[in-house]
Amino acid sequence: MQWVDLRSDTVTRPSPAMRKAMAEAEVGDDVYGEDPTVNRLEARVAEVLDKEAGLFLPSGTMSNQAAILAHTERGDEIFIHRDSHAYYYEAGAAAMWAGATFHLLEGEEGCIAPETLRNALRPANFHHPRSRLVIVENTHNRSGGAAHRADQMAALFAFSREQGLKIHLDGARLFNAAIALGVPIASLASYADTVSLCLSKGLGAPVGSVLVGPRNFIATARRYRKALGGGMRQAGILAAAGLVALEETPPLLVHDHRRAARLASALRELGFHASQPHVPTNMVLVAVDAPAARWSANLRTMGILASAVAPNRLRLVTHRDVDDDAVERAIAAFKAAAR
Repeated sequence: MQWVDLRSDTVTRPSPAMRKAMAEAEVGDDVYGEDPTVNRLEARVAEVLDKEAGLFLPSGTMSNQAAILAHTERGDEIFIHRDSHAYYYEAGAAAMWAGATFHLLEGEEGCIAPETLRNALRPANFHHPRSRLVIVENTHNRSGGAAHRADQMAALFAFSREQGLKIHLDGARLFNAAIALGVPIASLASYADTVSLCLSKGLGAPVGSVLVGPRNFIATARRYRKALGGGMRQAGILAAAGLVALEETPPLLVHDHRRAARLASALRELGFHASQPHVPTNMVLVAVDAPAARWSANLRTMGILASAVAPNRLRLVTHRDVDDDAVERAIAAFKAAAR
């Protein structure tokens, strides 16, 4: 069976150009800082996001956790939206490794308003944890890939600055946000002290994320990467694919967004509640009238893979390996399943 895999954009396979670059990559021992391809990737991502330095890590989760460790001390308070990846999908890692506490906030489509943060702040007092960090996510996964505008981020950044708080941006799909909003990606990164960019989600590389920020911060994060087991050796084989992804994939993201819009529109015509945020990207959330796991299993029998992300909600994610024909197959499968 030829599958249409809409579970996530993490399922993409390396492109021919990525495979060629991986096979031919110049490598060294990255723990010694001697892998030239890793060094080029770190410098390139830092340049693209207009930050001083970068650090290549095996995953987005490790990138976020290294950032949390470098920003905080044990017992510190982190403000985060209750549906953000670093809270919802990272296995309580901030509690395990950093000993930090999360203060969960609300916000439309995953966006934290300055007033919400203001109301959550407590006076400096030894009874309270020290408020140190705000984590934002763009695009916002559990809000259906919502892209947050630069002015929204700027307002939160300015208020956080006034309060002496740092901002870490989980920019796993930041290129998707930039393409959807029609702005340079560096303009979105400018409203955060540190940024994590995932190479294996929207960009379609096989492995890895890059954490960027001030040079001294990245030096601290490098130490935590080692402690977390993320020090790799001839990692240039992986970094080479990331370098290709940075160049070849961003122009293709507009097609992922177009296909997601086609999916959402067609499913609504079939009577489904298929939602996308105000600034849609490559995700569609579909409400179903039976357990989502049952719907997912039924769709699988027709060659369509979808994620059940809530008891009665499916998530569909378009990516480089989903073409127009695959989208039409998915629509036909939903029509058949609805019968």
